[in-house]
Amino acid sequence: MTAIVVALTPEFADWECALLMAVARSYLGVTVKTATGDGGPVTSMGGLNVTPDLSFAQVAPEDFDAVVVPGGLAWENKAVPEGLHDLVRSFRQHGKMAAGICAAASMLAGTGVLNAVQHTGNRLGSHQQYPDYAGSDLYVDGPKAVLSNGVVTAAGTAPFTFTVEVLKGLGLWDATAEDELLPFAAEHR
Repeated sequence: MTAIVVALTPEFADWECALLMAVARSYLGVTVKTATGDGGPVTSMGGLNVTPDLSFAQVAPEDFDAVVVPGGLAWENKAVPEGLHDLVRSFRQHGKMAAGICAAASMLAGTGVLNAVQHTGNRLGSHQQYPDYAGSDLYVDGPKAVLSNGVVTAAGTAPFTFTVEVLKGLGLWDATAEDELLPFAAEHR
């Protein structure tokens, strides 16, 4: 069975991961767990209080198929939990998916995992603020999420295509996923 862990930070953008979590868990039978830096509760930008299943240190890439990181205010507030970069790198070292949206896409840039894959985000300048980022030539400037070699990135304005690309990357894009998700894109047609 497919399993994903959603790495939450203080003031995470709850809408950026909610659609993925709901469809994956409720319609596709995916195990969805949440983790925070210390395993303690966090509050989202929208005021949602979440008690996670795990701490970052308790997450073993062997037990999951993907780590998903929503954006939020942690980067602006300099409140990113220790261990997040190492968690993402460990997933990639094990050949597992890493997905980041909004500020978390730039966090992926900071881990170095975007240096050899096509990717996107809020803007290239956000990625370039990280010293370990050397993937400017592979940056895709567009409104939709990008899946490349097990890495999914998206601007904060693309939670729908972020969800779709994560599911595609995990081999879960099927008739059920389409039925549940495509109505969410109808207003943008």
